[in-house]
Amino acid sequence: MRDYNFDIDESINGIEDIKPLPKVYPCVPLRGISIFPDTIVHFDIGRDKSVRALEAAMADDKLIFVSSQKDESVLIPTFSDIYNVGTIVKVKQMLKINGDVVRVLVEGLNRASLDTPITEDGYMSCTVNEFPDAIKEEGLSVEEKAALRILTDKFIEYAALTSQITDETVDKTLAEKDPSALVDKIATELQISCARKQVVLEARDFNDRITKLISIITEENDISVMEKQLAQKVKESVDNNQKEYFLKERMKVIQEELGEDEDPTQEADEWYRKLDELKLEEQIDTKVRKEIKRFSRMAPSSAESSVIRNYVETILDLPWHSSSKVNMNLNRASKILERDHYGLKDVKERVLEYLAVIHLSKSIKGPILCLVGPPGTGKTSIARSIAESTGRKFVRMSLGGVRDEAEIRGHRRTYIGAIPGRIMTSIKEIGVNNPVFLFDEIDKVGADYKGDPSSALLEVLDPEQNNTFTDHFLEIPFDLSNVLFITTANSVDTIPRPLLDRMEVIQVSGYTEQEKAKIAEKYLIPKKIKEHGLKKDALKVSGQALSDVINFYTRESGVRNLEREIADICRKAAYWTVTTKKKTFTVTPKNLEKYLGKKKFHYDTIQGKSEVGVVNGMAWTQVGGDTLSIEVAILQGSGNLTLTGKMGDVMQESARAGVSYIRSIAEDFGINPEFQKENDIHIHVPEGAVPKDGPSAGVTMFTAVVSALTGVPVKQDVAMTGEITLRGKVLPVGGIKEKVLAAHRAGVTKILLPKENMKDTEEIPLVVRKELTFVPLEYAKEALPEALDGKLPKKLAPSKSKSKAKTKKQKTS
Repeated sequence: MRDYNFDIDESINGIEDIKPLPKVYPCVPLRGISIFPDTIVHFDIGRDKSVRALEAAMADDKLIFVSSQKDESVLIPTFSDIYNVGTIVKVKQMLKINGDVVRVLVEGLNRASLDTPITEDGYMSCTVNEFPDAIKEEGLSVEEKAALRILTDKFIEYAALTSQITDETVDKTLAEKDPSALVDKIATELQISCARKQVVLEARDFNDRITKLISIITEENDISVMEKQLAQKVKESVDNNQKEYFLKERMKVIQEELGEDEDPTQEADEWYRKLDELKLEEQIDTKVRKEIKRFSRMAPSSAESSVIRNYVETILDLPWHSSSKVNMNLNRASKILERDHYGLKDVKERVLEYLAVIHLSKSIKGPILCLVGPPGTGKTSIARSIAESTGRKFVRMSLGGVRDEAEIRGHRRTYIGAIPGRIMTSIKEIGVNNPVFLFDEIDKVGADYKGDPSSALLEVLDPEQNNTFTDHFLEIPFDLSNVLFITTANSVDTIPRPLLDRMEVIQVSGYTEQEKAKIAEKYLIPKKIKEHGLKKDALKVSGQALSDVINFYTRESGVRNLEREIADICRKAAYWTVTTKKKTFTVTPKNLEKYLGKKKFHYDTIQGKSEVGVVNGMAWTQVGGDTLSIEVAILQGSGNLTLTGKMGDVMQESARAGVSYIRSIAEDFGINPEFQKENDIHIHVPEGAVPKDGPSAGVTMFTAVVSALTGVPVKQDVAMTGEITLRGKVLPVGGIKEKVLAAHRAGVTKILLPKENMKDTEEIPLVVRKELTFVPLEYAKEALPEALDGKLPKKLAPSKSKSKAKTKKQKTS
């Protein structure tokens, strides 16, 4: 499109004039918006005519004439439907959104009035008459300056009364220096109809324009003040009782319209009745009644209503006064423990003593039991047996992997979806306030940014504090002092010290081979035969076959894997029963591999003759005891000590301490005192891929090094354990029972133990003790005559070279 066209008017005298035609502007009707000069506004265009008009402007000089519709409901307006006065704007930016809708950013330039419509078919276009403002601040009269000051004050008052304009917008608007632009920007920010804004837009005279705008703002301010006054008067005039009645009646009408049958008042009355029956403490009763009253005033569909409902129902469902009848018949408890568990004599005695104290003291204020032992040894089932023997209900909560404190104490009601902690939830579900509550795997509790659950357990497991345990969700105290808390753990090392201090630890040691065999015969085999649909006499497992299953197919302290292997045998028997019609099966060591496949594990056994520098040691693992041989080689060198076999730091330190002790007593056993200068010592522990650590191999490594240095072999039927000091004293170690059983299984007949560990041999089954000889050690050198297969060389006399060296040194000094 061009700005000028030329019409050639020919007369009889020729060409007289060439007159420029008026500029034709694309026209866009505005709906619900007015645009003033000197303002930047964005609006959406969706009508086809308006989009085409915009495209025509973008193809030329981006100028458009815009004017507001008189009636916003007209969908396809014509020139008769828009105001005569509008604004010439320049398109700054356009963006297509949501299909065919175009978002346009324009800048108002000048006021203009519609002159001549050109076309309405493809898009609206017209010629206009512009009347730009050219008003400068220094050209204003005193009267106009006063009016402009009044206008700015009224605008600030308007923004404060309506709260619809931000302070930032007010400051930005009033920063305008041009008087005409200031008036137009103030008119743009007013929240009034387009018709009222049009009055300001059509005012050509500046004084007239500012007067009309002041009148409009003053009227709006008066209306806002009046609205606030009326609202205050209405609020003060409504009496509290009338207001409550009005709201309740209105709520009923709303509920009927929405089809909601819930009646908060009726539900609240039911809660009041239950609360009266509970007869709670005054403080708790008052708090709950306050929440019920709040609920009765709310709409059932509100979010807060559901939170209060959950809160009140949880409190009313708690067993405040409901208890199980406790049976303290210790004979019955003893029978149940014997029925459900084989062995564990010390554990059963301690549990019965604990129950006896509770029976006599009529309270549970005492240490919390903590059953510590390897997996599969029956810790959880012991807690179940305690619950059954005392007539209490049983609750189990696994703490493995729990890292959120809210799991223990619950969430506060300010959070969406808040619920009580698992303790109070379990108490509510079990329905009594004195169950046996088991915290399983308490050593697996973790901590992160959500809190430390172990710290939350301090109050729960403290008999002096748990009578007022407060859940974050309930926010009222609940008495947990009647609950019998029991915890289980695999190790006490990872239990926080303050928490461990509140518990009495009972060690549940692993089962011996004989105990596992008895458990299998008495419990596991009959149980699995029944589970797999076999007849009672359909499957027989010989004693030796069962021993092979324990030794070569499982390696554990408990019996879980043993139970799985027995289940495998039963499955094979069930399959062959169906396919071969065979009725009975006998498992022996010869056919065991048909049921379970190749052997999975092996154990060291005493083989061959006595060797130099090879000693049998004993080790403790989480799955029981084991034997390990320690080998020493003496090489030509310069006194280097090499340690291999993936030894830990503590084990390496034991080896160095043993070598140093040997150097201090070398002459007593015929060993060259200068051996460390002429030889390298290499100590190796086989199965190098398996990490090994601990101080208990000190005596073993000492004996092996002495054997290698003297050339005297070590008896292969001897095993030993014990920590060694730099002075040769033997210190006690742990895991004696498991270590001795492993040595016995390997064929050892003599066990060398620290003197202070001799008392631990009482835990070893009598059958095993009868086949072993125990030798107490107070000093490491006492192990040599018991372990070495031959006599040591005689004591060496001090070397002459050494004496000469001393004399020479003394003379020099």
